[in-house]
Amino acid sequence: MNSKGALLTHEVEIEIPFHDCDPMNVVWHGNYPRYLEVARCELLRLFDYDYPQMMESGYAWPIVDMQIKYVASAIFTQKIKVTAHLKEFENRLKIDYIITDAITNKRITKATTTQVAVKISTKEMQFASPAVIVDKLAKILS
Repeated sequence: MNSKGALLTHEVEIEIPFHDCDPMNVVWHGNYPRYLEVARCELLRLFDYDYPQMMESGYAWPIVDMQIKYVASAIFTQKIKVTAHLKEFENRLKIDYIITDAITNKRITKATTTQVAVKISTKEMQFASPAVIVDKLAKILS
């Protein structure tokens, strides 16, 4: 789970809000996927294929697998960097993430998500990514 082999990368900075923390001011583990989502949406916007464009294209992209490794804890008011690395897109969207402290760069969390295309009209999973995403990425990656 690193930037090696990444086709596209994007980074966002988030300040940990109070409502994401437990009584000890530590981020509750279930909030980390939300931080991944923020970075993923920004990454998808780089090639104009965020969730509204997915829906317009006739495909939903549910997450079918997510792996998270908690290395350290984020705390209230801490600024974190969430970096998303697009690793695959031909048959699925595979994105690796690294969450680090924005000041020290100390690793907090690493994760991977896998999404597959599902044709909205038939609810059938696609075994290859639709041409719309392949074409959009070909433009930006060339």
